[in-house]
Amino acid sequence: MTMSERAGHSAERSSTSDLNVALRECMAALDLFLNNKFSDALASLQAKTKDSMYHALTYATILEMQAMMTFDPQDILNAGNTMKEAQATCQRFRKKSTVADSINNLVHRQSLEHFTEEEIHAEICYAECLLQRAALTFLQDENMVSFIKGGIKVRNSYQTYRELDSLIQSPHYVKGENHLHFEGGVKLGVGAFNLTLSMFPARILRLLEFVGFSGNKEHGLLQLQEGASSYSFRSVLCTMLLLCYHTFMTFVLGTGKGNVEEAEKLLKPYLARYPKGAIFLFFAGRIETLKGNIDAAVHRYEECCEAQQYWKQFHHMCYWELMWCFTYKRQWKMAFFYADLLSKENTWSKATYIYMKAAYLSMFGPDDCSPFGDSEVELFRIVPSLKLKIAGKSLPTEKFAIRKARRYLSSNPIPLPVPPLEMMYIWNGYAVIGKCPNLTEGMLETLNEAEEALARSSATELLADDRCVIKLLKGLCFKHLGKISEAEDHFNYIYLNEKKIKYDHYLIPNALLELAILYLDQDRREEAIKLLEKAKQNYKNYSMETRTHFRIQAALHQAKSAPENGMHCGASAVS
Repeated sequence: MTMSERAGHSAERSSTSDLNVALRECMAALDLFLNNKFSDALASLQAKTKDSMYHALTYATILEMQAMMTFDPQDILNAGNTMKEAQATCQRFRKKSTVADSINNLVHRQSLEHFTEEEIHAEICYAECLLQRAALTFLQDENMVSFIKGGIKVRNSYQTYRELDSLIQSPHYVKGENHLHFEGGVKLGVGAFNLTLSMFPARILRLLEFVGFSGNKEHGLLQLQEGASSYSFRSVLCTMLLLCYHTFMTFVLGTGKGNVEEAEKLLKPYLARYPKGAIFLFFAGRIETLKGNIDAAVHRYEECCEAQQYWKQFHHMCYWELMWCFTYKRQWKMAFFYADLLSKENTWSKATYIYMKAAYLSMFGPDDCSPFGDSEVELFRIVPSLKLKIAGKSLPTEKFAIRKARRYLSSNPIPLPVPPLEMMYIWNGYAVIGKCPNLTEGMLETLNEAEEALARSSATELLADDRCVIKLLKGLCFKHLGKISEAEDHFNYIYLNEKKIKYDHYLIPNALLELAILYLDQDRREEAIKLLEKAKQNYKNYSMETRTHFRIQAALHQAKSAPENGMHCGASAVS
């Protein structure tokens, strides 16, 4: 062996040793983070963020998890900038290539089998930085315009994951000392891309497929399940993504058929290891909510707030969930209390929070006094002035709240009939109370009272809109109570009165969507698909359009898929 060969082997051993140390230190930092020691976790990483790709990635990932949990605009900005810096650090460890190499790679594709272990890890870390930056874009812009505009960066990440996945399958690939951590990174990326892309509405998917993207939900779930059940640096990230999918994405952007049992299995070992871990207590609360155990959910969210005081913004996530828990229970004063706290402490969307305060005040009885002397009309009137833009985009929920509040700008406003119950639909809350007949019957009682009040009042130009809002929400209650014929009649009423609706045009495609989901539950697939195609093709430029299209896509996927084959994931990896 020549001196240069010996030097090369020595350098490779040194880089492997550095990789071992970095991964060990970063996993220790993640452990601190999951134990609510947020500042200690960041402090343990910061000194090496310019010199170690894993320290840089982990530091940025923790900030991104904060941003994902809080939706705070400043957190989102900080996470994006830090992830960009982490990407630059990862770039320094990637395989250096000359101009001749670059041309050769374009013709023959670069052979990853000739990379050192450190260079392969640099590729996975670099791709992960791009993936996480794309996730932040999605957080800011639900209609995905920015995501598509940044398509080259996202495509680079997507292609890298595909090539690294092929490398693992190659018979020539030699597993390095840290192969499990590398493989976990591949499963995280391949799983995240497949799962996310499979959820996109068809019109966006067509654009993405045109530039080489494709997604398969089942493959994505399987990759993430395998990543979660192995012991690696990325296990917890795979687990968190699956928890987000099962407890949030399938409800907010889907038909409300998340696999809560799988979420419980994934969470159980982490709750055992981190019994006071705020993140896991929060997911425990969310799971109880989705099971319809609202009192147990309230207890978990309160426990989550008590578990740590350093990361105050995380309390706001709990306040948001508590607001909805008390909405489901029709405890308007408690719901108002949490909306008020959010309006004073959180910066995500003041317009939405003030709208919800006014909405809850509108539900107070004649003998109930406003806790702070607030006037619902005055609160509704200031909502449009609180419009906020994140990365140049207005939040869809905020735009919805502003449109609804505009009717209060007149000197003699026509009140909204059930504003908190309408917003509850936007967040798919009826899929939650549907688990509890007593909560659903209570909500139906409130809707009947609102309908009777509307019938007694003078006719206005908004009468058809207000009637149809109540019909949609009553239809959902009837569906969950098993009164299928009544539900069908209520959804059809909206479609038949389409021409009378003046402003709330979102009601028609959503009524068709809900009727289609009702038919799917009865195995009337062909009828359901026709309704879904009609909702997708015939309506545009209405409130919450992108979210409705996500739900239509989820329903179409359900309609066109074979029945679930009972695939289950293994236990999460927690040592």
